[in-house]
Amino acid sequence: MKLLVFGPTGGTGAALLAQALDAGHDVTVVARTPDRIPAGGRARPTVITGDALEPRTWQAAVEGHDAVLSCLGSRDRKHPTTVYSRGTANIIDAMRHAGVRRLVCLSSAGLDIPPGIPLPQRLVTRFLIQRLYRHGYADMTAMEGIVRDSAVDWTIIRPPMLTDGPLTGSYRVAMDRHLQNPKTVSRADLAHCMLNRIEDRDTWCRTVEISS
Repeated sequence: MKLLVFGPTGGTGAALLAQALDAGHDVTVVARTPDRIPAGGRARPTVITGDALEPRTWQAAVEGHDAVLSCLGSRDRKHPTTVYSRGTANIIDAMRHAGVRRLVCLSSAGLDIPPGIPLPQRLVTRFLIQRLYRHGYADMTAMEGIVRDSAVDWTIIRPPMLTDGPLTGSYRVAMDRHLQNPKTVSRADLAHCMLNRIEDRDTWCRTVEISS
């Protein structure tokens, strides 16, 4: 498949890029800092220097791709961000004009506190995690609304805390519901989940939670 990847220099994006190339896909990436894309012995992607918030830098390249995968993220916890909402809105608009319909994007399981989780975990999520990541979570919530209201064939994937563990291919998923006792998942397994949901029509227009 011809895949277009946003956010290829982050932990999950780098794992996704490596796995997609190893699987033989034709990959184009959009990156603000192309020199951070890891080199390797595998096939190289087509690299576009661009920013999701500046669609003029990449929108002409969207046409002809089978799917778009977004690993957009922000490392700034102190200030409000629009990288998720505006960035994804720009991607969806470019997809619409290019006639590309399939979108897989990342959000976070931390947006909600599932019923039934132990009280200590509930308190940590509510008063520590959700406060620490409040700006990112607010923008992710806006992003999810934009994605759900769009006309593309979308899948939103919500991971819990991410680790740098190895690729196992063994993880739990739940669609349009909360996973029981979510813990962590490796970035490699999250990338594996994204890549393997592209052609899974059961996940189209649905939210997928994932955990080890």
